Amino acid sequence: MKATIRVRMGTNDAHYAGNLVDGARILALFGDVATELCIRSDGDEGLFRAYETVEFLRPVVAGDFIEAEGEVVGWGRTSLRMKFVARKVIAPAAEGSASAADWLGEPQVVARAVGTCVVPSLSRRPTTAEGRPGPCIVTAAIVGAETTREQNPFLPITPDEIGDEARRCAEAGASVIHLHVRDDKGRPSQEAARFREAIRAIRARTDVIIQASTGGAVGMSVDERCGPLQLDRADLPDMATLNVGTINFGDDVFVNRAPDVVEVARRIRATGCTAEIEVYDAGHLDIAMDLVRQSLVEPPLHFQFVLGVRGALGASARNLDFLIGGLPRGSTWGVAGIGRHQLPLADLAIVRGGNVRVGLEDNIYLDKGVLAEGSAPLVARAAALVRACGRELATPTQARQALNLRSR
Repeated sequence: MKATIRVRMGTNDAHYAGNLVDGARILALFGDVATELCIRSDGDEGLFRAYETVEFLRPVVAGDFIEAEGEVVGWGRTSLRMKFVARKVIAPAAEGSASAADWLGEPQVVARAVGTCVVPSLSRRPTTAEGRPGPCIVTAAIVGAETTREQNPFLPITPDEIGDEARRCAEAGASVIHLHVRDDKGRPSQEAARFREAIRAIRARTDVIIQASTGGAVGMSVDERCGPLQLDRADLPDMATLNVGTINFGDDVFVNRAPDVVEVARRIRATGCTAEIEVYDAGHLDIAMDLVRQSLVEPPLHFQFVLGVRGALGASARNLDFLIGGLPRGSTWGVAGIGRHQLPLADLAIVRGGNVRVGLEDNIYLDKGVLAEGSAPLVARAAALVRACGRELATPTQARQALNLRSR
């Protein structure tokens, strides 16, 4: 959650020679931003308890326009931990008339700070604003279509291996299993019978939500990709992924023609499964809204932002914030960072109130050069990030409620 204000420093703000503005004025801006964040989160103005760090990096003078931004990066029982940054975006011209000024193409950071605000529990009241984020849903993508045993020997392939890994992930904090399956030689498969075996193996061990891929592997036909949607109702997954646009995928092309997207959406809807809309690029949000207008998907929608695929939208905070800003009201969302971006993007998503996906499908390393011994250690690392931010881990029951899933 972020808040931003922009203020012009006037002559009354100048406290020293050379029209230099007192640093306390910048801290006052941070205080105003903190107040907005407290109101949006807890419905109360809150009390600024303390600063952990304050850095003044550049001088500010009368006539400067200062943009102050605050972001909640942790939630306690009664506290909000926040990071602040102040940037100069307009400055008086060095020479010329008294009213001359320059727009700075690259804003200049003038101050940073970290601090904590407190909202007494008795002062909290219901809020109609963003509010505190609910429990975080951790999805474990335990198989995938690209990762091989040669890359990571801990990749589960058989139904029993998949079921055991799903149980370990659930114990580590996952409430959703994103599922691909393989054939006897370890190659990607979308056969309904293989999904049936894997789904039964998972459900025999844990009550997690099962989300089947209809993306399959590059080059598969729509009929192949929709194999898991052919299962009998008792064996159907709870959710199915819906890929809505064609992208470059490394050296390949992941083709999702408009008529095929419509057909897959129609098949998902016919089963009663909930669609997770996969967003690899900015235009995919617009395609999703077109599917809503065609009554092929029904709000509230759930989105997965897959960031860092070579050929699609990069893994960055800027891109994530752009996508979040384009979501229709009432949507839920998560982030899947590819490769080394997996855990850093998970951290960003947790702070912003979203959900996360981790696992061997997207990333085979726990740390640089250290192979993850299955997806469960990656889930455990994501769960630690959730707790460090002050959020709860969603149970499967809470995740079902948040995602508006039908009960089994």
